[in-house]
Amino acid sequence: MSNGQIERIILGAEELFLQAGIKSVTMDDIARHLGMSKKTIYHFFNDKNDLVIALVDKKLKEDECQIYEIINTSANVMEEMINMMKCSQEIFGRINPIVIHDMQKYHPEAWSKFQKFKADVIVKTLEELLIKGIAQGFIREDIDVKIMAKMRVNQVEMGFNTAIFPIAQFSPWKVQYQLLEHFNYGICTINGHELLDQYKAGHTEKIN
Repeated sequence: MSNGQIERIILGAEELFLQAGIKSVTMDDIARHLGMSKKTIYHFFNDKNDLVIALVDKKLKEDECQIYEIINTSANVMEEMINMMKCSQEIFGRINPIVIHDMQKYHPEAWSKFQKFKADVIVKTLEELLIKGIAQGFIREDIDVKIMAKMRVNQVEMGFNTAIFPIAQFSPWKVQYQLLEHFNYGICTINGHELLDQYKAGHTEKIN
């Protein structure tokens, strides 16, 4: 039962954080949202920071599984890139940029875990994807995969920076999509462009 309660608390906190950001949500808010006593929450989590760390751990494990699922089920690098775009749309479509800001400012340990995941998993995976794409003839041979991988990961972070892209003026998903599309077409060969266009057209038809 304990694991079920922990999962329920984490999911409930996530729902509120995504709506209003982390800073403005209190443990009382979470308790009311879940219809349970605050004492029960404190039985499993020392404080809100402890809960935020647990949520980040959970989401990073899910993201890692999703990344490897995409890699293992895609026919080639271009399909991986398209599937990553679909995956990104699902993730970014429900993220409140304030969550990123609050985590960075008020929850340094959780932010550190996110940064480590970014360096150890995402950058490494992107480097491998780009190397594979060069071998398949879809990615330009003249790019530096280490630079491009780091650039791409930091593009995502920049897209959440509300000082650069104020929420009132920019949709977070549109920002991320534009950055990703710019990146994809910038690193592709002519063959890569053609295949990317085919996959995009097929995806658009499915949406329509």
